[in-house]
Amino acid sequence: MRNYKLSVLFLAALLAFASCRKSDDEEVVVTPKAPETINGEITTSRTLTADRQWILDGVVLVKNNAVLTVEPGTVVRAKIGTKAALVIDKGSKLIADGTVTKPIVFTSGKDAGSRTPGDWGGIILVGKAPTNRTTAVQVEGGVALTYGTDNVPTDNSGILRYVRIEYAGIGVNDSEINALTFYAVGSGTIVENVQTVYANDDAYEFFGGTVQCKNLIAYATADDDFDFDFGFNGSIQFALALRDPAFVDAADDGNGVECDNDKDGTDALPITQPKLSNLTLIGPNNATGTASRHAYGNRWRRGAKFIFNNSIILGNQKGGLNIESDKTANFYKAGDSQFKNNIVAAYGPSFLVTATTLTTAEMQTKALADGCVVLTDVNVGLKLNNPFNLLAPNFLPSTGSPALAGTWVATTNATSVTYRGAFGTTDWTAGWANWNAQNTKY
Repeated sequence: MRNYKLSVLFLAALLAFASCRKSDDEEVVVTPKAPETINGEITTSRTLTADRQWILDGVVLVKNNAVLTVEPGTVVRAKIGTKAALVIDKGSKLIADGTVTKPIVFTSGKDAGSRTPGDWGGIILVGKAPTNRTTAVQVEGGVALTYGTDNVPTDNSGILRYVRIEYAGIGVNDSEINALTFYAVGSGTIVENVQTVYANDDAYEFFGGTVQCKNLIAYATADDDFDFDFGFNGSIQFALALRDPAFVDAADDGNGVECDNDKDGTDALPITQPKLSNLTLIGPNNATGTASRHAYGNRWRRGAKFIFNNSIILGNQKGGLNIESDKTANFYKAGDSQFKNNIVAAYGPSFLVTATTLTTAEMQTKALADGCVVLTDVNVGLKLNNPFNLLAPNFLPSTGSPALAGTWVATTNATSVTYRGAFGTTDWTAGWANWNAQNTKY
C-alpha cells in the first residue's frame, strides 16, 4: 500500500510539472512590470532594468561620479511636455551596452504614429578630454554645466553600444539639444553601433574631445549629421547618413559633415581635425519634395583641418566637397588635411570653394591625384543596391561597384578594409537599426 501511495504522489507531481512546462514551440509570455519614472539628479549608481519601461521626466543629471547602467533591451521613453534629457556629468558614466538582438532604445513618449522630431532633448555626455578653449564653456541647450578646460585625453564617459536615440532635439531652454552630444569626451569611452532617428538638430555633435566611434547611423536629421568644433581630434570609422528629402531645418543648412575650428575661425589649439574613414553620406538626390536647406556632403570651414578618406558622398543636394575660408583651404593645399580615395557622386557640384587661395579646378585635380573618383550619374555608376529607400534601404555595393575598388588609405584609428564607404559585403545595421521607428510600438 505504501509503495502504491508513493507511486500516485510521484505521478501527480510529474503531471503538475508537465502542465506548467511550456512546449518548445510555445512562447513564454512575461508580463512586464509597471513603468517607473526617473527624474532629478542621480548621485549614486543605479541600474535601469529591461523588465519595465522607464519614463524620463525632465532633465535627469547623473553626477557625483555615479554610474547609470541600462540593461540590454531596455526602453526609455521621454515624458512629453517636460523637455526631457539625459545628461552625464564629468566623472560619471552611462553604461548602455545593448546587443544586436536587444538594442537599448531612448525614444519619444508618444504612441506610434504620432511621434515628431524634438519630442524630447537627447543624450549629453560631458567629459574631461582636451578642447581648444582656455576658459570654461557653458553646455548648449540650457543645461547648467560647463566643460572645456580639463586635459585628460583618455577620459571615460562610459559605453554606448547598440543604442537607438529617436525623435530628440528640443532644448531645455528653447535652444536645441542634439540627439547625441559629446562635450570633451575622451578616448576611454566606447561608442559603437548607435543610430539617431529624426533628430531635430544635429544627429551627433562633438565639442572638442578625443572619442573614437564606429558604426554610427544618422537617419533623417534636420541639421547636420556629424558636426565638429572646439578642437575635436577623435575619429569615426564606418558611419552612415541617410537624409529624408522632405525634412530639414528650415533655418539652417543640413550637411553630412560640418566642421569649424571655432565659430570665429581663430587659430586656437588644438585645431579641430576629425579623422574620418569609411563614411557613406546620402543626400536627397533632388527627390520630389526635397526641402530647400539640404546642402553639402562635406562642409569644412572656419580654420578647420580634416581627414576624410575611403568614403562615399552620394546625392547631396548642393554639392560634395565644400571648403570655406582661406585657412581651411591652405591646410588642404599643404597636405595638413586629407581627402583621399573617396567617391563623389553628389547631385550638386562635386567641388565648391569660397576661399581666395584655392580654385575648384585645383581641388578636383588634387582629389583625383589622391585616388578619388567623381561620378556625374549619381548612383548609376556607383551601384549601391537601394540607398535612397527610407523604409527598406540597402547600402551594400553590387558587383562591379567602384565602392569595392580603390586603394584604401591608412587613417588614424581606422582598420584597413577593401572597400570605400561604410559597407562591403556585410550589412552591420541588420537586426538592431530601425527604419520605421514612427510605427514601432513600445
